[in-house]
Amino acid sequence: MSPTVAVVAHRKKTLGAGLDRLRVLVSEQDVGDLLWYEVPKSRKARKKVRDALRRGADLVFVWGGDGMVQRCADAMATSGVPMAILPAGTANLFAGNLGIPADLEEAVRIGFNGRREKLDLGVLNGEHFAVMAGAGFEAEMIADADGQAKKRLGRLSYVKAAVRHVGGPLVPMKIKVDGVTWFDGEASCLLLGNVGTIAGGIEAFGDARPDDGWLEVGVSTATGPVQWARVLGTMATGRSEESPFVRITRARTVSVRFGSPLMYELDGGERGATTRLKAKAVPGALTVCLPRTGEGS
Repeated sequence: MSPTVAVVAHRKKTLGAGLDRLRVLVSEQDVGDLLWYEVPKSRKARKKVRDALRRGADLVFVWGGDGMVQRCADAMATSGVPMAILPAGTANLFAGNLGIPADLEEAVRIGFNGRREKLDLGVLNGEHFAVMAGAGFEAEMIADADGQAKKRLGRLSYVKAAVRHVGGPLVPMKIKVDGVTWFDGEASCLLLGNVGTIAGGIEAFGDARPDDGWLEVGVSTATGPVQWARVLGTMATGRSEESPFVRITRARTVSVRFGSPLMYELDGGERGATTRLKAKAVPGALTVCLPRTGEGS
């Protein structure tokens, strides 16, 4: 019996010859029902994914960037239905970490013929994320790297936004890792990672794997341009843990209390300010279509 295939697409994102070409590529396969959804904003995707799952989708193609993948992953978590990523966003960090190329034909082929792997997700304040979550400097930077700048400048937009926020204040943070106080002091940034490479192409967590059952946890006490330049310099060479302004560990659960409200973000999507964060790793929560061993970009 031919599978029911769903496409959930951010219609403002582009890849290859576009959504019309995607429809042809999918229709060329042995597909039963094709469920097609287009949304103008990623936050509207979760409802469409749930509808697709309710209608029996056996495979869900997600067209968009990390924000779109995050919203869809939140709806698909623990469903067992495979997600095929079509990296049509700006950074495409999750796809990049997994070796899924920004090539429409190849990404569709991986969706139909690639291997299926169960990968971890993180959950932060009740919402799943695939790449990273953060609060403080990092979240302010991502919020400031607006969509038009990201289209025009790509990674450079994050650097420009970072420069505008390096003088931000230190905030009291108490961070518990697996129930034990790990950090209690002033910091400018908290970062939770499911994969190694984050915004701006920076490898923040060298040992991170999306199938190890852990969340990476990083906190920075850097403030001002000189200290942040040193932090970003060590990150750029993959040696984050060697910076005197960075502490890194890994955890199954993380709880955080801030001395004043901080904006936080998940996979590049900003959320409101809060004084508390609760996070955990969810091993094997999302089934993803990946290149077969020996393939990849």
